[in-house]
Amino acid sequence: MADKIRWGVISTANIGRKRVLPAIQQSRNGELVAIASRNLDSAQAVADELGIPKAYGSYEALIADPDIDAIYNPLPNSLHAEWSIKCAEAGKPTLCEKPLASDAAEAQTMVDAFAERGVLFAEAFMWRFHPRSQRVKQMLDDGAVGDVHVISATFSFRLSDESNIRLSKALAGGSLMDVGCYCINAARFFTGEEPIDGQAFADWGATTGVEERLTAILRFESGVIAHFDSSLRSQKTHQYEIRGSKGRILVEDSFVPEASVETVIRYWHEGSYEAIKIDPANHYQIMVEDFADALSNNRPPKFLPQDGVNNMKVIDMLLAKARE
Repeated sequence: MADKIRWGVISTANIGRKRVLPAIQQSRNGELVAIASRNLDSAQAVADELGIPKAYGSYEALIADPDIDAIYNPLPNSLHAEWSIKCAEAGKPTLCEKPLASDAAEAQTMVDAFAERGVLFAEAFMWRFHPRSQRVKQMLDDGAVGDVHVISATFSFRLSDESNIRLSKALAGGSLMDVGCYCINAARFFTGEEPIDGQAFADWGATTGVEERLTAILRFESGVIAHFDSSLRSQKTHQYEIRGSKGRILVEDSFVPEASVETVIRYWHEGSYEAIKIDPANHYQIMVEDFADALSNNRPPKFLPQDGVNNMKVIDMLLAKARE
């Protein structure tokens, strides 16, 4: 294997072009060598824009390229399983966008396909790699707020393009799949537990057939209650708050902070307040560097792919509750 992991990308999706592809190019242990689209002209346009050496007019051709060490899959949710499994069958380590699949059963099939072949696989949930997220987790583990009682979170933005894939039922869209999954992931990450029960209420789009707004509550064995809302139709905001017996933590712009700016953890503890400042960091870059390092050193990724299956199980449960 080359000194740097050689990445290929299947799809010219915005999340890749604007966030992950530049992160790969900036990473210390990776290089972006190829991109594919079902339309060669589209692939070539992005290749020219970002200075990527190879462009392919099919995903199959990129997957078959022997000079590619790892693949990033940012295809629509409904296509994650099909093409990630094709990568597994070709022996290609794969970083797949969140949410991992259309449902938990599909996600488990993906994880099993890679495990059976001994091929590295991970979910591209970048927010938890950020030093601020890691610091909050450490604070909680150290008892910074005492016993955690409540975790509340929100992630919403307003879509103006009715043709956006997030509003497509066929492509496994919806607010929970797109942004609510972050809130679920945060509750699971900070508690270190899986929820034992939950409830959800949703506003289903009359023309889209997906839940465009959702509010949910989760209960954990330890007694922690998590509640959150997600929306594709509301003013943009994303934050979480953790309240406990001795303190409170508030994190604003929590899930997609700008890489170039200093971030803050707002911390109240028994009458005192502290703004804990965290140096700028690119969580996309940290994520792809972890994957490349795992591949180079034959170790598991920082977050195991089964975590993605478990997140999907909660999504499935809440969607079922919202349909009742």
